[in-house]
Amino acid sequence: MNRGTLLIRADANAHIGAGHVMRCLALAQAWQDAGGDAVFAMAEAAPPLEHRLLEENFRIVRVSAPPGSRDDLEDTRALIAAKPPSWTVLDGYRFDAYYQSEIKRWCRLLVMDDNGQLERYSADVVVNQNVHAGETLYAGRVTPETRLLLGPQYAILRNEFAAYRDWTREVAEVGSRVLVTMGGSDPSDFAPRILPWLAKMQGSELWARVVVGGGAGNAHAVKEAAANSAGRIEVLVDARNMAELMAWADLAIAGAGSTCWEMCLLGLPTIVVEVAENQQPIARQLEALGAAVNAGPPAEIDCRSIAQRAEQLLSSAGERFAMSGAARKLVDGWGRERVLEAMQMGDVPCD
Repeated sequence: MNRGTLLIRADANAHIGAGHVMRCLALAQAWQDAGGDAVFAMAEAAPPLEHRLLEENFRIVRVSAPPGSRDDLEDTRALIAAKPPSWTVLDGYRFDAYYQSEIKRWCRLLVMDDNGQLERYSADVVVNQNVHAGETLYAGRVTPETRLLLGPQYAILRNEFAAYRDWTREVAEVGSRVLVTMGGSDPSDFAPRILPWLAKMQGSELWARVVVGGGAGNAHAVKEAAANSAGRIEVLVDARNMAELMAWADLAIAGAGSTCWEMCLLGLPTIVVEVAENQQPIARQLEALGAAVNAGPPAEIDCRSIAQRAEQLLSSAGERFAMSGAARKLVDGWGRERVLEAMQMGDVPCD
């Protein structure tokens, strides 16, 4: 069955990271697997991310206007009018209620949301995959027809994670492998700050892998910090095998963005960092559920204390086992299929 075209309006840069585009990539993969095609309308994106989209046979259309502006809205509406898609997806904090309501007049609309920050939602479907999402977040701010898909059961993960839906983590008695990832960007330069302290950990068997996003501007600083640190530290730029790396690790130190749901599926014990202010609810709720340790925002983090906490976790199989189990209960890996099913229930041609 030809599902038609999925038009995705999302951006990525060093400030906002790549999370919006990466979770839309996961939805686009599922849409493609179901017989459709996807087009990414983008005003901002790093070349490595664009190359990845093109390699997966997705088309990219440039938006020349400032993201979220009225000119941006007109450019997007022109794309819809030229070749009406089956659905349009908006993912980003700069698409306000007016932008959303105008797009909804032209086509079926799915909005990826994180914190219920808008005064009104006009979408057919709103997806908030975060653990703190609830209907009260949208009370009085959605149309009667809007379907709310809330919680990590709707976490949209990329194809590479499908193989780990039934995977079981073996928790080592003493852990030694640490994965460090701040997501698509690291605006606070946290990774190069933490590496020297990880290298000073007492365990001589420490093996750290640091993933630097393709849009991060601090790859050189990370490599320099790794080279100057004693111990086995690998730096991987724009890694394409995140599921494999998460399965390899005993512990992660990671940004509290959409990567969290990938780590939950893998049952990976994690120290999360509030890289951006909007990540605070995720980090705090994951800690409250026992699924992660919240280190707080980078500016307030004592890297020595975080390295010591990492060392404690690596030496405690019991604590890591409990964290792994709590995380694994949150995500089963079938979220994107649930989202597609909800979209199919309202799948009608555009006007």
